[in-house]
Amino acid sequence: MKIVAGSASLGLGRRIAEAMDVEFIEPDRSRFPDGEQRVLVPEINDEVVALVQTTYPEEKIIELFILQDALRELGVKKIITVVPYFGYSRQDKIFVRGEAISARVMARHIALYSDYFIGMDLHADSILNWFNIPTMHLHATRPIGKFLKERGVNVVISPDKGGYKRAKYVADTVNAEFDYLEKTRLSGEEVIIKPKHLEVDGKVVAIVDDIISTGGTIARASEQLREQGASKIYAVCTHGLFIKNAVEKLKNSVDEFAATDTIESEHSKITVAEVIAHALKNMKI
Repeated sequence: MKIVAGSASLGLGRRIAEAMDVEFIEPDRSRFPDGEQRVLVPEINDEVVALVQTTYPEEKIIELFILQDALRELGVKKIITVVPYFGYSRQDKIFVRGEAISARVMARHIALYSDYFIGMDLHADSILNWFNIPTMHLHATRPIGKFLKERGVNVVISPDKGGYKRAKYVADTVNAEFDYLEKTRLSGEEVIIKPKHLEVDGKVVAIVDDIISTGGTIARASEQLREQGASKIYAVCTHGLFIKNAVEKLKNSVDEFAATDTIESEHSKITVAEVIAHALKNMKI
């Protein structure tokens, strides 16, 4: 197997190849005079290729599709498309008549030139139902747990009940307690946010989520957790979008925040390379 990475996932692609001790290939990229993308993949002879590319922002989607086509033209044996962060995944149902289900559109197009799909902490498991090829859904709970264990975390919290299982799996790695946050409205203007079951007084707390976007939820929760006595607060996610003034909010509200390298940035302090490498090593394709 060889690892080929698009420009959105070059660092992660290299780390996966190192973990597997296989060849890493970085395609040449350029643009035509009108701005359209051009890729050039070096010769690959009859190989199984894992193509790693996050589909965010939008131009990375087009890059993925033309990389898939280039690999098919080279005659590679199999293409395993690894999408660390699946852009357009959050529109997974129709809310208003006339909308598209963008997650379904993405799944169907990715599958056109793939023999196998691997995703990481997808917005919903149901997205996999739109692929007509074999799929695998990986999770970043173990590397996130390792990161938090090194920081002495003893309570892992999900921002909502929907992420309760994620908090549990991370807590299992950390050997910590786990819970989720619950909002209680005290009046028309006053809302208290606190863990459903646990007390955080004197505890080192980690808020763990799949995505941090604007950082607003983390900032509000952190403020109240401090009022409830938390000694330190960490915020960690799989996919760090950090849009608008999210970084400033987080710096002002938590002791440290981090994301994995599914979306590569200066805040990608945790790698999911070992998780993906392990999955690829053990695939039967």
